Amino acid sequence: MVPDLDTSRMDQISFGTDGWRATLDTFTDDRVRIVGQAVADHLRAAGHDEPVAVGYDARETSEGFAESLADVLSGNGFDVLLPERDVPTPLVAYAIVDNGLAGACMVTASHNPPEYNGVKFIPSDGAPALPDVTEDVVARLAEPDLLPEAEHGEVRRHDFVTPHAEAARELVGADLDGLTVAYDAMHGCGRGVTDALLEAAGAEVRRLRCDRDPTFGGKPPEPNAEHLDELAAAVTDGDADLGIANDGDADRIAVCTPERGVLDANLFYAACYDRLLETDAGPAVRTVSTTFLVDRIAEAHGQEAFETPVGFKWVAEAMKEHDALFGGEESGGFSVRGHVREKDGVLMALLAAAAAADEPFDARVDRLIDEHGAIAAGKVSIDCPDHRKRGVLDDLEDHIPDAVCGHTVAKVVTLDGFKLLLENGSWLLVRPSGTEPKLRVYAEADADERVTALLAEGRELVEPLV
Repeated sequence: MVPDLDTSRMDQISFGTDGWRATLDTFTDDRVRIVGQAVADHLRAAGHDEPVAVGYDARETSEGFAESLADVLSGNGFDVLLPERDVPTPLVAYAIVDNGLAGACMVTASHNPPEYNGVKFIPSDGAPALPDVTEDVVARLAEPDLLPEAEHGEVRRHDFVTPHAEAARELVGADLDGLTVAYDAMHGCGRGVTDALLEAAGAEVRRLRCDRDPTFGGKPPEPNAEHLDELAAAVTDGDADLGIANDGDADRIAVCTPERGVLDANLFYAACYDRLLETDAGPAVRTVSTTFLVDRIAEAHGQEAFETPVGFKWVAEAMKEHDALFGGEESGGFSVRGHVREKDGVLMALLAAAAAADEPFDARVDRLIDEHGAIAAGKVSIDCPDHRKRGVLDDLEDHIPDAVCGHTVAKVVTLDGFKLLLENGSWLLVRPSGTEPKLRVYAEADADERVTALLAEGRELVEPLV
């Protein structure tokens, strides 16, 4: 018999852009088990009876939550693969496709502080779940209803690391002999995975924050300039040719170069796409907030660039639709054709190192700027309660200016918020955050001071509407 539903517990479970994340006062074991039952019912309704993977990151509570999910899934008759230790999210996504699994749950709060945890569901294609899937899971939230013990599935530990590493080496084909890489795991689950992959390909690796620390050293495991001082110094001081960092669950990447320090992810995207085009061909997919430099590189190679809303699920879907060579977003998530369509900071570390081994990153970026023009980009956030976001955007539609910073608005793109394309090639974007009570304002131009001016004018446009 199904127990009486405690709807108050379920009301606290909300799937956002990338699964359910919450602080540990809300993200509790009983609610995690409710999610496990919903996933089991979703899979069963979709006709799946294959095994399911359950991965977890390096947070103190993650393995216990993963074991609870495994208990509920196996109690619903599914065999379950658990990793031998905490593992990056992209390794779990790869294991789905590599082993023909029904899907996976990943326990992670990604780059959020240690007082958070989360769980995401990854479908059988290894790509991020689209809204129709997550909505179906949420619609099935229910107290666990387990089969008799004799009908339970088997839970067993599985090597998620080796198959992914072998696939990454085969796809990238990197020879990193002579390259020195500083690698910063930010105390997350990339440690012993990304650095080992780079070392196996021939690089000399200098490790930073490659010990497990569930508190992440007191800083969120988010690889932005604010948190990468030590990595940037290791490269700019000449001790390494390249610096690489992953976020807490190693699905995103940041890179540091000798001349630029922490490299703008837009320039990183351009450099990696350029490197891939040296030996392959195909279009690029980028989000609406990512640089037009990608479009110029694509056009120069007779290719197209396709724009999507923000969120890697939309990038992944467009990569499938257009057979794209490369897809990514300015927040540091990327994937490559021939791999699973999930952002993969481990694979990208190998590709970044391979690109640097062929041509120093700064030299490659300089060349691309010489060929296609300089770009500068930035973004700011404006506090906005979730219930006001739609109203602000509706009001903004009636307040679109004819010009921004003295340049005529040539076109307005409404793919995700409002993107104002200016006659001089720069742009301003306003869109709602999918994960926080904020509006994001992005800008791109050919110089930092122009970006600063665009962002200031964007803030002046939006703040009175909040």
